[in-house]
Amino acid sequence: MSQHLQPLRGMNDILPDDIHWWQWVEDTARRVFAAYGYREIRVPILERTELFKRSIGEVTDIVEKEMYTFDDRSGDSVTMRPEATAGIVRAGLSNGLLHNQQQRVWCTGPMFRYERPQKGRFRQFHQLDVEALGFDGPDIDAEMILLSARLWRELGLDGLVLELNSLGTPESRAVYREALVEWFSRHRDALDDDSLRRLETNPLRILDSKNPAMAEVIAGAPEFGDYLDDASVEHFAALRTMLDDAGIEYRLNPRLVRGLDYYSRTVFEWLTDRLGAQAAVCSGGRYDGLVTQLGGRPTPAIGWALGIERLVEVLRLSVGEREATVADVYVLAADDARERETLKWTEALRDTLPAHRVLMHCGGGSLKSRMKKADRSGAAYAVIVGGDELARGELSVKALRGDGAQQAVAADGLGAWLASRLPATG
Repeated sequence: MSQHLQPLRGMNDILPDDIHWWQWVEDTARRVFAAYGYREIRVPILERTELFKRSIGEVTDIVEKEMYTFDDRSGDSVTMRPEATAGIVRAGLSNGLLHNQQQRVWCTGPMFRYERPQKGRFRQFHQLDVEALGFDGPDIDAEMILLSARLWRELGLDGLVLELNSLGTPESRAVYREALVEWFSRHRDALDDDSLRRLETNPLRILDSKNPAMAEVIAGAPEFGDYLDDASVEHFAALRTMLDDAGIEYRLNPRLVRGLDYYSRTVFEWLTDRLGAQAAVCSGGRYDGLVTQLGGRPTPAIGWALGIERLVEVLRLSVGEREATVADVYVLAADDARERETLKWTEALRDTLPAHRVLMHCGGGSLKSRMKKADRSGAAYAVIVGGDELARGELSVKALRGDGAQQAVAADGLGAWLASRLPATG
């Protein structure tokens, strides 16, 4: 017996019974982003490999081990995007959006990294990504964090912890890098294989190690705050004052670094204790040098991204199950003889209730079985098309939620009758 084909490891189907979680997150995000003046942008899934090598950094884990890279038929090396920021900056440069302009944009879509699948982490994953380009003050840093905090409130999500750090300028970062190399070189025997490799390539990432055997040597390493330049210190202090004024709680984490080379100054993460080792729900920070790295003029920028799979998992654990409904109104025939009239009245209701979901019963069955399907659809009302009522110019309506009795409603006024009783849509 042949076996059904299975999806690739780490690439998952999102089924109809689960999609309402995703739609809730995406719809809420669109509303919040629009309220802050951020506009949607859509960029290709496939980009030249050089884009990510120049932006992310050739010695990062993503570029070295995790990217889906191949040569196309023209012999060009192309990569399925592992993150969105580089593509958005490339789009700004390609389309002249960054010259003497400021942009607030967001995008959503799939990203790809070849890493070990685990809870909340997959090889194809989906992100919400928000970017502000052309702003150099700490006020936009604060706005970015307030934007994310508002998204949590709109989703009813609490218990997230905000961590902050500053990575300074590339110059102060280089000085700090030397101090780290000196420290960890004196403690080589305590480093694992990944950290020994990073010591020569990207020593800041050693601070991000989750290996408990290295906790003591990492705790004793120099702290970035001692190497920050004066301008970065001032910038970070101003950001903290703004967050204090806005009532946003946070904790400083001098060990907070980001896995991508382009970050500078402010970095932040929102953390949860509900996903085990995968604690970060949303991560972001400044990348003031990235536009220059990609061939543009110096342009300050900041952004953040969240993984939708991970956020949905946290929401399931935090707010409980949400009712999945496929209809607001379910239209059914009282018997097989009324199928033609049912189609006619279903279409009429879709005309008069364009903001609501009107589902028509298909597949026959007894009236009892049809009503059971109406109830399972999650609809608020069932409309029953029967011969006796039609002869009087009426249709029967049954409230499916609560104790509402079945009643006859004038057919030509049914749309308005339902509209006055159904909850308003966004």
